[in-house]
Amino acid sequence: MLRIIATATFFIGTFGAASAQEASPAKVDALFDALGLPEMLVIMQEEGVEYGMTLADDMFPGGNSAAWSAAVTQIYDIDMMYEEVRGAFAKALEGDDLDAMLAFYTSEPGATIIDLEVSARRALLDEAVEAASKDNAAIAMMDETPRFQLVQDFVDANDLIETNVVGALNSNYAFYMGLIDGGVALPGVTAETALKDVWLQEPEIRANTTEWVYSFLLMAYQPISDADLQTYIAFSETEAGQDMNAALFMAFNGMFDDISRGLGLAASRFMISQEL
Repeated sequence: MLRIIATATFFIGTFGAASAQEASPAKVDALFDALGLPEMLVIMQEEGVEYGMTLADDMFPGGNSAAWSAAVTQIYDIDMMYEEVRGAFAKALEGDDLDAMLAFYTSEPGATIIDLEVSARRALLDEAVEAASKDNAAIAMMDETPRFQLVQDFVDANDLIETNVVGALNSNYAFYMGLIDGGVALPGVTAETALKDVWLQEPEIRANTTEWVYSFLLMAYQPISDADLQTYIAFSETEAGQDMNAALFMAFNGMFDDISRGLGLAASRFMISQEL
């Protein structure tokens, strides 16, 4: 349903271990900004609004409308998205080593890596760029190029495919629940069968996720050296890197679940109103 890959989630550096600490608001805010998350949320909002328009064409006989556009825009409210992700992010980071994370992302190559991730995510809003990126990734995967193998190590070290697949399945289930709770009677679908129906989507979701993850990462990291990417992989396997990865997925997955349920509830209202 929605691409929920959490970007900017893995961290490298040569910093010594630090004692566990509380996630102070100032440090969380500094890390949030250093990771480019405000910019990334704006891009995700644009992706979401575009998805909402596609959803209308798929679900409503009359397609998109001004009322539906307004509902989607309200659901993808950027202030709400920011507050939810920032709050969950801070909670998930309690007791973690924020100093090590900040030390990397306020220096090089961390700042450059973030810029590349944000730039690549924005570039993929263009359908032509996205198609070219997928084609290039498919060639790299087929040829098993050295850069593909490095990116594969990065993906494996951080469990990117599995975590994103689980997140997408949960978001799809939340959408079903929104539809059902909103009163829509889907043919053959009940609260009891919704989970089974969502699991039937798993192979397609896994294939789409794999394609998108590799096309995004190969595009984003193309300008950095193998040495920087290898260091990035090494740090992602440290406690700080794993903690950051878990915190970001927790924060973003929670937001996407809420948005998906909101879309389901809104869609149910529009479907019912069109039946009357």
